Amino acid sequence: MSECSHDCGSCNASCAEREGAPDFSAAPHKWSKIKRVVGIVSGKGGVGKSLVTSLMACAMKELGNNVGILDADITGPSIPKAFGIHEKALGNDDGIFPAQSATGIDVMSVNLLLQNETDPVVWRGALIANAVKQFWTDVIWEDEDYLFVDMPPGTGDVPLTVFQSLPVDGIIIVTSPQELVSMIVGKAVKMAEMMHIPILGLVENMSYFRCPDNGKDYQIFGESHIEEVAKEHGLTVLGRLPIDPKIAEACDAGRIEYLEENPLKEVADTIETYFVEKKA
Repeated sequence: MSECSHDCGSCNASCAEREGAPDFSAAPHKWSKIKRVVGIVSGKGGVGKSLVTSLMACAMKELGNNVGILDADITGPSIPKAFGIHEKALGNDDGIFPAQSATGIDVMSVNLLLQNETDPVVWRGALIANAVKQFWTDVIWEDEDYLFVDMPPGTGDVPLTVFQSLPVDGIIIVTSPQELVSMIVGKAVKMAEMMHIPILGLVENMSYFRCPDNGKDYQIFGESHIEEVAKEHGLTVLGRLPIDPKIAEACDAGRIEYLEENPLKEVADTIETYFVEKKA
């Protein structure tokens, strides 16, 4: 594939710079009211996107915001479990209503539509992408200050659909300390740049373990390279998440909202300030 020369007369590619490029944007439900859409992304699986999404939603709720979570990880939905939501989503001829967590966070996930939570979603990419789009167009997000989108890993159908169809105001890239993180982050950064999506910053998960016996921090997965990666791409390090058994226990028990200390509280403050200043 040849690189774009920014001379649309010399290529046949359909890009955002080409006049008359197709518009894939989708309108939300007519009754939805959503102020900001923030995507939580990563270039690979297993780094903790759903955890970051859940903690960010809880932290923003604690700041007094109305918050929703669109679980776009169709084949690996874990948001309902973290919040202890087991009932099914309801709907009528007008649309679908998201379920609500104990503290009032709106949640829409494919697990709320399946007959059994453990049923696998064996769908091809186009069908999965269309389901995510319907979570935007058919679900009634009544009054959301922040709608967080928990995306599947990589740069495939679903992230592309979200970036093209939803008015994403910014993304948070989730990383881990492993050496390969630079390459993985690079892929996510380049996709965001191609789609003209602002990158709010990086959050490193599993960054360290604080020993309860001596108070020292141990880097279980190796030395962190997050500062180097952030500098390489001109990004901000928003925060680092520790390996904390209490967080894992809260997720497993469906009580993520009841953590005594939310490790992403300061990150939520930073994001809130960013949008306030941007609006001003």
